[in-house]
Amino acid sequence: MSMKLEICPDAAFLRVRAVGEFSLEEARRTFLEMLEAVARHPVRKVLFDGRGLVGEPETMERFYYGQFAARAVAASAVPFTQFGYVLAEPLLDPWRLGENVAVNRGMLVKTFDNQEDALEWLGVSPVNESDADDGK
Repeated sequence: MSMKLEICPDAAFLRVRAVGEFSLEEARRTFLEMLEAVARHPVRKVLFDGRGLVGEPETMERFYYGQFAARAVAASAVPFTQFGYVLAEPLLDPWRLGENVAVNRGMLVKTFDNQEDALEWLGVSPVNESDADDGK
């Protein structure tokens, strides 16, 4: 099964929900799809909810994804976009390798295990309280 994105622009940020099975190739493809959506909307903050994804990325896949994402953002029309990722283990790496790789290459990104913390870090509020599911 491939990864699929549901992209919904809110007033202050882009909400992206991902479902499917993780693969590095699919993650790269959907990241570019997400960047295209960011370029079409007047927001520079993204809440990526990947709790609907399954899989267990290898260490090098985490490295390559972080590297790819940072390079793609730097080369895009929206290089200063802030990304908050909400993931569950095993996709959420407790050592945050992919995050560290991307941050070290200039990307504004942070991973979380709940949506509430991600929204706080992004400095945005959900449209309504039912959207603030923290995944706990």
